[in-house]
Amino acid sequence: MTHANRPVPPGLLAAYDDVLAAHWPAGTSSSLVPTPYGATHVNSCGPVGAPPLVLLPGGGATSTVWSAQASLLGRTHRIHAVDLVGEPGRSVRGERPIRTVADLNAWLDALLGGLGVESAALCGHSYGGWIALRYSLYAPRRVGRLVLVDPTGCFAGLRPGYLLRALPMLLRPTVRRSRAFLDWETGGVSPDPARARLRDEAVGFPSARPVTGPRPSPGQLRGLRTRTLVLLAGDSRAHDAGRVAARATRLLPDAETVTLPGATHHSLPQTDPGASEVGLRMEEFLSARARP
Repeated sequence: MTHANRPVPPGLLAAYDDVLAAHWPAGTSSSLVPTPYGATHVNSCGPVGAPPLVLLPGGGATSTVWSAQASLLGRTHRIHAVDLVGEPGRSVRGERPIRTVADLNAWLDALLGGLGVESAALCGHSYGGWIALRYSLYAPRRVGRLVLVDPTGCFAGLRPGYLLRALPMLLRPTVRRSRAFLDWETGGVSPDPARARLRDEAVGFPSARPVTGPRPSPGQLRGLRTRTLVLLAGDSRAHDAGRVAARATRLLPDAETVTLPGATHHSLPQTDPGASEVGLRMEEFLSARARP
């Protein structure tokens, strides 16, 4: 039986619900939005009719990682936190797989349409940041503002040492290997017990092969007119934060870059140091008036 055909770990959904109950705002609602690629699960909170903010997690994570930002920004925005199709969470893959960047863009088009959202602020962490940037290049009129939280594959490659450390976990994922890798990357910063349990349960999720591709070209990045905030983990072992910041500043016409001291790639966006600052920086960025 292939990895993609293995059943969902029985404890994952219970752990997922425990994190929602413990950390998400009261009144958070859940929905399944039909798309050509399957039913996409979304956790929503904040005033109905408020400006929409769509949140995409990194690979191997769920929408629940955005609890700190949802609690803060849900006062002024309608939050829609998404479980990526084919990744851990409550989304359900359809018969049509997501195999290309065009598929990802079509999936997000369908998702926004299903949510009744014509245009939204879009935020992604890690791989979710790559998806968000790609979609912003494809459909700039549907992205009012863009937030990239320690994005990978957007402005610089991953460090070879990071890839070597991740390789055993990627080839044969186990809870022990996952914990060892994340302890190394975060310097031993651990989430609370509910989040740690969900992280462990997600290791056995039958994830689909993620869509990958080259970084956007300099020409594509220079053509992006969407106002963008790039939040970088100062102690990220995934890539060189200084190099990412320099390239984003040089290539994006309307971008602000902020490096969060002490934060690491895998502690964001849910664990301090860094999680609270992510929310505050996003609040300031999203509330600022558009430049003339």
